[in-house]
Amino acid sequence: MRMRVRLTRLFKLGLAAAVVGALLTAESSMWLRTAANGHIYTVATVPAAPVAMVLGAQVYDDGTPSPFLEARLELARQLYAAGKVKAILVSGDHMDWGYDEPGSMWLWLNSHGVPAGRIIEDHAGFDTYDSCARAKRVFGVDQMIIVTQAFHLERAVALCRHLGVDASGVGDTTMAKFRGPWLKASMREYGAADKAAFDVLTGRDPVFLGRRETSVQDALNQG
Repeated sequence: MRMRVRLTRLFKLGLAAAVVGALLTAESSMWLRTAANGHIYTVATVPAAPVAMVLGAQVYDDGTPSPFLEARLELARQLYAAGKVKAILVSGDHMDWGYDEPGSMWLWLNSHGVPAGRIIEDHAGFDTYDSCARAKRVFGVDQMIIVTQAFHLERAVALCRHLGVDASGVGDTTMAKFRGPWLKASMREYGAADKAAFDVLTGRDPVFLGRRETSVQDALNQG
């Protein structure tokens, strides 16, 4: 009997924790959606901004970007070609010497027609919050267009705007044809929403802040 009572209590506690967790996730997702509302566009409709920031994603062992990352880079290339931006900030993970998302992104953009002097690398964009915080605090970006997949865009725009950047977003939908990976990544956004809320509430610093850089302004000063 005692064992049954204990199991019942544990079940109720687990159920209550699950309900609370679901409510917190729903609230976090709603905040992100509300904060990003009215700031998401297509390449054709997005207002011009000085800078586009491409958020990093997987790079293969040979240094080539994964299809998801390549789709983001293609959108950034289109923004530059259309005159919507004058510079592109590529922000990603370079924690390990042998894995370099920003370097791969730089090479792709440059090989597809974006001048070297217009591409700036952020090697410490370890997650979306860090990329947004460093864009503002390290690179001095006040206004930009964020480029990522559509399922990620509300979170990215909301975080950047909270951190003081006048951010709009353009999201890739072409990778939705890969239904399995797209669905899996979309589902991860629920957990990512909770992390975003935690980051905002704690106001944490990026993993690596570093000194102020002028590379974005140098690129814009080229005219």
